[in-house]
Amino acid sequence: MDAFDDLTTHGFVRVGVAIPEVRIADPAYNAEATVALLKDAAAKGVALCAFPELGLTAYTCDDLFHQRTLLDAARTALEKVRRATTDMATAAIVGLPLVVDGMLANVAAVVHGGHVRGLVPKTYLPNYREFYELRQFTPGDTFGAQAVTVGGGETIESVPFGSKLLFATPHFTFHVEICEDVWATIPPSSFGALAGATVLVNLSASNALVGKHEYRRSLGASQSARCLAAYVYSAAGTGESTTDLAWDGHGMVHENGSLLAETKRYARESQLIIADVDIDRLQSERMRQNSYGMGVARHRDELSGFRTIPVPVQPSPRKLERAYAPFPFVPTDPSTRADRCREVLDIQVHGLAQRLKAMGSDKAVIGISGGLDSTLALLVCARAMDVLGHARTGILAFTMPGFATSARTLDQARRLMAAVGSTASEIDIRPSCRQMLADIGHPFARGEEVYDITFENVQAGERTSHLFRIANLHNAPVVGTSDLSEIALGWCTYGVGDHMAHYHVNASVPKTLVQHLIRFAAETGEVGSDASAALLDVLATEISPELVPASATQPGQASEAVVGPYELQDFHMYAVVRSGFTPRKVAYLAERAWGEKYSRAERKHWLGVFLRRFFETSQFKRSAMPNAPKIGSGGSLSPRGDWRAPSDSSWAAWEADWKTIPD
Repeated sequence: MDAFDDLTTHGFVRVGVAIPEVRIADPAYNAEATVALLKDAAAKGVALCAFPELGLTAYTCDDLFHQRTLLDAARTALEKVRRATTDMATAAIVGLPLVVDGMLANVAAVVHGGHVRGLVPKTYLPNYREFYELRQFTPGDTFGAQAVTVGGGETIESVPFGSKLLFATPHFTFHVEICEDVWATIPPSSFGALAGATVLVNLSASNALVGKHEYRRSLGASQSARCLAAYVYSAAGTGESTTDLAWDGHGMVHENGSLLAETKRYARESQLIIADVDIDRLQSERMRQNSYGMGVARHRDELSGFRTIPVPVQPSPRKLERAYAPFPFVPTDPSTRADRCREVLDIQVHGLAQRLKAMGSDKAVIGISGGLDSTLALLVCARAMDVLGHARTGILAFTMPGFATSARTLDQARRLMAAVGSTASEIDIRPSCRQMLADIGHPFARGEEVYDITFENVQAGERTSHLFRIANLHNAPVVGTSDLSEIALGWCTYGVGDHMAHYHVNASVPKTLVQHLIRFAAETGEVGSDASAALLDVLATEISPELVPASATQPGQASEAVVGPYELQDFHMYAVVRSGFTPRKVAYLAERAWGEKYSRAERKHWLGVFLRRFFETSQFKRSAMPNAPKIGSGGSLSPRGDWRAPSDSSWAAWEADWKTIPD
């Protein structure tokens, strides 16, 4: 396999959750079931596989745990698992009862490469409601032992023992806790994460109760999010005693709050699920969120006793099996997407409403082109006026046709302004543009068909200049329209152009989300049913700045022909800005998200366009951005918000990495 296609090359690790069918108090059988699943996991390239709490004996042995015969059989079962891992790359974490210092511990054993690498005792033993573990076991922090002898004959090993163990592999570090530990006020895994573990493992039993699986899911999500880690959770399933309880075999893998994989509950057979965890992403989040580092500083005492155990896990190269949504800013689920659209609009609307209130203005000035961005901004203005109890006639909307304005977009602008009930006006900017072009000696003023950047920006500048003077005249702010994608790519005219406004409402809304917001407004009648037809027409119009003349009905230039497909560039933007990934990793993820829609060469080309424009040619525009509300965790590029960068930096380092991407 080519190195570019190997998931570990890009900072991923494959983890597994295994839930074998068990027999109560039959460690020999349970060891066989464990090894069978472990072999399956190894064949799938799993680096780490978690099994349930006390899985080598079954959790529901009750007072049988005090029988020496069962305890000896459990140690023999551990030996069987240990031998099975001799030629495996996979690390297994299995549960068993173990006598330590004359007391009984509920233990998770980390086994790899024919060795037991470490033994972690359960810290919090539930002794309430249906649980009475203190009847059989001793809390993990009671023991004084630092090591425990396991095995027999020539295979006797002195194994590190304790709750403060970290297991370091070549690609990630993991920590282990057991069941109730994560239900505690401060789980041991919280300290494990602060000590450096990016993967947190929980061997659990956790019986089934109505609604309990939802709470377990929320525990895994919240713990992984708080710790900026992956949380790998395996729970007891079929075969456990149903004398007084039932078991659903609920296994999960979370990454920073997101559920990656989940078992089928109440399965009547053994299960194995796998998930590819992005360790690179987790480390990036920890660097970015400095509260993680503050937590390390404030818990030095609790972290002082951690020991690190090497576990040389090195799975064979594998292709990534994790699915990536091509639209990271837009939820795939329709109901979730509708909720997201409503929330985004609310943020935009209330941001503008507060600004108007602070200015003491019941008016707003906006330019309407008949394209996507000004359409969304107009919808926001309409709802803001509604929220403030002002008449929508306070929206002073202007469409300003120029040399390249098509009949289609002009008609759409007129219909939209009328549909929302704004005070609609029209200004032909061609006379003032001709005067400007003549004043500066541009060839167009002499009758030559020269449509260069100066020709384009004279029109953009004239429009914004008119809007600002209208704003002075009416004591009302200019509402900006440029979106996050344009700001990232520098696809806006600096200074007196669409770059500038008194207040932006779209500045952290990417183009792909702009489209969904307009569709949502059209389908729900968000600002009135009369606008719906015009909104759908806007969505069907090719994206263009309309600054270069063409036919009477179609624009003469396509934005995406210059800056790339917005759907692809939004994906690149999320991966680069939100996650800080390298160009190689961004290309790797884009290939999995977009498949065959774009060739590898096309994706590489447009990624190069994004990187150069973002890092080298357009930061000076972002350094002088107007105020605008941040919309989502995907980020804002405001210098007062998420993004602070020098305006004169180079993209050389990114270019060098980009060039290594295979064509």
